[in-house]
Amino acid sequence: MARMTCEILAFLLAVSGWVLVCSTLPTDYWKVSSIDGTVITTATFWSNLWKTCVTDSTGVSNCKDFPSMLALEGYIQACRGLMIAAVSLGFFGSIFALVGMKCTKIGGSDSTKAKVTCFAGIVFIFCGLCAMSGVSLYAHRITSEFFDPTFLAQKYELGAALFIGWAGSSLCIVGGAAFCFSMLEEGGGPRMGYSYNGAASVKSSRRKDPDHGIDRKTGPGLPRHFDKNAYV
Repeated sequence: MARMTCEILAFLLAVSGWVLVCSTLPTDYWKVSSIDGTVITTATFWSNLWKTCVTDSTGVSNCKDFPSMLALEGYIQACRGLMIAAVSLGFFGSIFALVGMKCTKIGGSDSTKAKVTCFAGIVFIFCGLCAMSGVSLYAHRITSEFFDPTFLAQKYELGAALFIGWAGSSLCIVGGAAFCFSMLEEGGGPRMGYSYNGAASVKSSRRKDPDHGIDRKTGPGLPRHFDKNAYV
């Protein structure tokens, strides 16, 4: 029962984290910057992994997609690859978790399901690590440019998608770790079997007398071993 509860909690954490990681890909605000006028904000610049846009004070946005994947900067390509890998790993981790959980009726024996559950936890941990690496790499580039006094181009700040990605990747790692440790809730390893030899011991104690060498079944008057001068 404890293992089932731990697996359900781990599944909810891991899948929730995976959903948050998936939601970061279409989110617009990976980095954002504003140009303030005298009264109101006149323009907001924002960008994500796929396009860069500007929104004026009337709410109208003009966006420009990145023209070529091969012409992109290296950190954007790396972030794309890491986030797509995280989404794919989370998908397969969810399937393995459903098969290996004790509350489901598929997956085979309990030992096989336990192995599948542990493998699903490892997959979710890698999913979280990939997502956290991609989001952290993007955030590192933003902060490096922001605090660089020699950088004269448009400076940006951290967008909402980065915080969502950090939260989702953390949930994936925690859920995956809970999957791996859920097998410990069974109470340790396999139990050793012991054979009871009490009946044989009682039988042998009733039949043999170690002090006199007398067979209790045949009677106390007959010795077990006869010496050559026994009747002399």
